[in-house]
Amino acid sequence: MTTTEEPTRVHAFRDDALGEHDAVGLAAAIRRGEIGADEAAQDAAERVREVETWLHAVQVHADHMVQPTAPRPAPGTAAGAFAGVPTFVKDNTDRRGLPTGHGSAAFTPRPARQDAPFARQLLSTGVTVLGKTRLPEFGFSPTTEYEHAEPVRNPWHTGHSAGGSSGGSAALVAAGAVPIAHANDGGGSIRIPSAACGLVGLKPTRGRTVTNAQSRQLPLDIVTDGVVSRSVRDTAAFLAAAERHWSNPKLPPVGLVEGPSGRKLRIGLVLDSPNGVRPDATTRAAVADTAALLERLGHTVEPVAPAIDPRFTDDFLTYWGMISFLVGATGRTLGADFDRRRMDGLSRGLRAAYVDNWRSTPGVLRRLRRTRLAYAAAFRGHDVLLSPVLAQTTPALGHLSPAVPYPTLIERILAYVAYTPVDNIVGTPSISLPSGTRTAVGLPVGVMFAARPGAERTLLDVAFTLEAERPFARIQDAG
Repeated sequence: MTTTEEPTRVHAFRDDALGEHDAVGLAAAIRRGEIGADEAAQDAAERVREVETWLHAVQVHADHMVQPTAPRPAPGTAAGAFAGVPTFVKDNTDRRGLPTGHGSAAFTPRPARQDAPFARQLLSTGVTVLGKTRLPEFGFSPTTEYEHAEPVRNPWHTGHSAGGSSGGSAALVAAGAVPIAHANDGGGSIRIPSAACGLVGLKPTRGRTVTNAQSRQLPLDIVTDGVVSRSVRDTAAFLAAAERHWSNPKLPPVGLVEGPSGRKLRIGLVLDSPNGVRPDATTRAAVADTAALLERLGHTVEPVAPAIDPRFTDDFLTYWGMISFLVGATGRTLGADFDRRRMDGLSRGLRAAYVDNWRSTPGVLRRLRRTRLAYAAAFRGHDVLLSPVLAQTTPALGHLSPAVPYPTLIERILAYVAYTPVDNIVGTPSISLPSGTRTAVGLPVGVMFAARPGAERTLLDVAFTLEAERPFARIQDAG
């Protein structure tokens, strides 16, 4: 399929429990006995098969998705806020019995012997895991595309990217196959696909959810796990449920946020990105329109320009390259046949750029750590910052493909991903929300809010406010 064809919208919404409810509503229906957990899982599995022909969002199915009998919730997971709700785990996180491939063709993945720490936290909410979703190689790209395999396609328009790196999860949730799915974010990988697919995508504060072993080994832990969802209450309910499994004593508890508080917020408006990239007209209009709505509701909105070091983008890119270098150097821990020469063009390009520049690493780390001071200054007098998620609307497939020559590709990525990485470096929470604006071909446009460390309640407050005032567009209703 090429982008010159007529737009193709793909979804599996029907007039039944999975079509009507978000994850909170579905869990409530299961508790009331209106639908069984087995039936919900089977219905979701059928929906996945239906949309997968077009979307290519699934990396691996759990055994029960190909068996004629419906699954039972795993022992010990029948209770929980999302008991019986079907979901998927992103394929960079171990789920016992399923291979973890990290989106890479550089090795043959083997089944995981145990669940990763975050997978255990996710399972504690009661979900039924149906399989693993696809991501770009090692999560390095903002689009879920490959050199020698089908890309993950956006259900709003299959000629366009679903975002990355949690593109598979976002595509399934937006298409109505499952109501909620695992995602994680090391440079925008929850928020970018949420913006592309019209979802709610909260990157929690660093340390809010359980940290996986790979993140703890990095000099700067930039990866945080969470979910993508179609409603604010699902994201809020997930955070509250995850907190019951494990709560970081160094952070204020979130608890269950159930709606807007009515509190009037002081909002800093950031239009131009820290690296000087200006958003395109459609994106700028979406952010300005959101700011105007918030002002009409009585919130105070004023421009602010965080004084981020102008070297931030280059420094983040060097750090990203260091991670690619480390993956290439330690890949045999993933599979005995790991061959870094089989890594894709983006991974190889990042690695090569780092090898040429590795001596700068100490200075890069010092400057990145100091980013928190400049960013904290932007919150003086402001409760949240409002900005674009991305500098451009969602591109057509191929524009950010790892098959594009690296010098061109990295230019395109930096012109696209201009806002999200700061929150990963600083550790601040940040959320992508549908804006109500859509592109000429019908794609959603997201807006982003960021807050101080530990202030997820404030982000959920503004998210509930916007959802109530301007209900998020549903793919099944789109013209």
